Amino acid sequence: MSATIERDTPREAIIEVRNLVKRYGDNVVHNDLCLDVYRGEVLSIVGGSGSGKTVLLRQIVGLERPTSGSIRVFGENPADLTAAQLQALRNRWGLQFQRGALFSALSVIDNIALPLREMRALPDNLICQASLLKLQLVGLSAKDADKMPADLSGGMIKRVALARALALEPELVFLDEPTAGLDPMASDDYVALIRELRRELGLTVVMITHDLDTLVALSDRVAVLADHKVLAAAPIQEVIKVDHPFIREYFLGDRAQRALQALPAPTGPGSAPPYPGEA
Repeated sequence: MSATIERDTPREAIIEVRNLVKRYGDNVVHNDLCLDVYRGEVLSIVGGSGSGKTVLLRQIVGLERPTSGSIRVFGENPADLTAAQLQALRNRWGLQFQRGALFSALSVIDNIALPLREMRALPDNLICQASLLKLQLVGLSAKDADKMPADLSGGMIKRVALARALALEPELVFLDEPTAGLDPMASDDYVALIRELRRELGLTVVMITHDLDTLVALSDRVAVLADHKVLAAAPIQEVIKVDHPFIREYFLGDRAQRALQALPAPTGPGSAPPYPGEA
């Protein structure tokens, strides 16, 4: 089965990818890839090694141009914008890189403050106050503000990177392997943080992850990349019904079955968990 599964109920799509093709020379990464991301949801992107998860993310945020096809974010195509227009669009989202990507020569507070300082729109005392608020928002305290990245645990690095991603109060957040490298307790704490921030701030979240527990705990829908396209984009209960080798291997193994036991029971025949804002 290769047809993309999508939810029937109309919702506002804030990311629209249509007929995307991405090639590097003779190497085809994406071919006729289509995907929507709806306001208020957590969409997780999964796929095997080399399936193009990060390449897709880089195209959505305008770091790479598609070979052909279109991408629209908040109604704009990043590839068609001037540098100033693209920066204005980027201010509406935040991006947490896989390993944090903190600047090693900057303190915690200066890493968080960097996006605000680049805008040159606020005096530095207000930037510092706003950055401290973001630090506290992700569960860290003012005493951590002057620490250097080398002094932080893996979990703290993730939280500081998330605080920086939230510095401009975005509507949309991209998370690249947010729990990679964390021990189970730190991973659970981070998942709880994302869930709370999503609820409190009304965020839309696009997450690349290979971690099944994180996937099950946070996702409203899962987009599966295989065969150069989005094979399925649906709640997990629907995705696992798709007959494809990657889905069988990824979702139907023993470890996946243990993770899937954490899913809430359906409320009726063929029903899926409610979406944000739905009863």
